[in-house]
Amino acid sequence: MSIEISYSKAQVLEALRYHFIKQPEIKTLMIVVNVYAILTGTLLFMKKIRPELFLLGSVLWILLLILFWFVMPQVFYKKTTLFSLTWNFSFDSYKASLSSPQAEAVWNWKEVTHYFESPHFFHIYFGPKTFFIIPTHPIDRETQQALRAILKDIKGY
Repeated sequence: MSIEISYSKAQVLEALRYHFIKQPEIKTLMIVVNVYAILTGTLLFMKKIRPELFLLGSVLWILLLILFWFVMPQVFYKKTTLFSLTWNFSFDSYKASLSSPQAEAVWNWKEVTHYFESPHFFHIYFGPKTFFIIPTHPIDRETQQALRAILKDIKGY
């Protein structure tokens, strides 16, 4: 099957947010900051600590939100030229390929370590940080189901 794909900046930024938030180290950091904020909020309410400690947790939380939700996706998008290209995505049960006049990539499905779906993309991972996103909007339902079946079959999801 062969599909022509292109990327919308707003949708790519949303997909990158999903990618960053799903990273284990970012999840852990967000949990630690949230637990700190809850703990200091409770202690502040009980008048056991000064408000500066609670304020520190709030500022950290806001900074992390800005960093992971806005800054990192924008920086990644600007650094990656592939989102400005139109690609031809083809796949069968053994391999997939992306090609454009500027570049080409081919991979065997067995190289995929995991995948997940966000509202507009298939996120296909080849390692903890190496991934590619395939938009779902140009792909009809039958082809999406075929792609899901291949990914589930190969990785045993």
